[in-house]
Amino acid sequence: MLKKIFGNLFKTKEEETEPEVLGNYIVATLNDKIMPMARGDVYEDPLDEFLKEMNYGEVTGGGTLQQETGEIEYCDIEICLNSDQIDQEVIKQVINKLEELGAPKGSSLLIEKTEEKIPFGVNEGLAIYLDGINLSEEVYKNSDSEAIAVEICRLTNIKSEVLRYWNGNTETALYFYDHSFEKMHKSIENFVKTNPECENARIVQIA
Repeated sequence: MLKKIFGNLFKTKEEETEPEVLGNYIVATLNDKIMPMARGDVYEDPLDEFLKEMNYGEVTGGGTLQQETGEIEYCDIEICLNSDQIDQEVIKQVINKLEELGAPKGSSLLIEKTEEKIPFGVNEGLAIYLDGINLSEEVYKNSDSEAIAVEICRLTNIKSEVLRYWNGNTETALYFYDHSFEKMHKSIENFVKTNPECENARIVQIA
């Protein structure tokens, strides 16, 4: 204990001064209504692996913004780059990696040091909002929103093990991302028209 106290008393000015932290922070805002756990699997883990492999930096955090209803608005990924200089080639490669991972249109990347915001994204998004209050008791008794999501993925040929959804007070939303909203919409048109669980459903483009 005495050694620790005396050590603190006789610190030099240089020792007391915190070292300058190198690196640049950038924040990717993803226009994706994805759950936090799934965000890690789909975006954060593979991006972190890429950054470390290339010696560019690492993922240091992430977050989700929800609307008052609880529905997800978007999510963020915080990245610390190793260099204290802004390398536009590295920025480009980070964006390319996120797009490779399926980042939707309407996403953006913020370089904190310069406050520059760069739009990016490749996929479009479709949300189907299922009526949760006006259908018959029989429909709700036999309803299975997960089965609907699986069938929509099959019809649209979306290869994803991640189920994006939201359970609201009056609606249940299912979200899907692929290259074309119109193509997805057309692929599920007949299914939505003929499935009792999809009666009164709203279809909205979300990216």
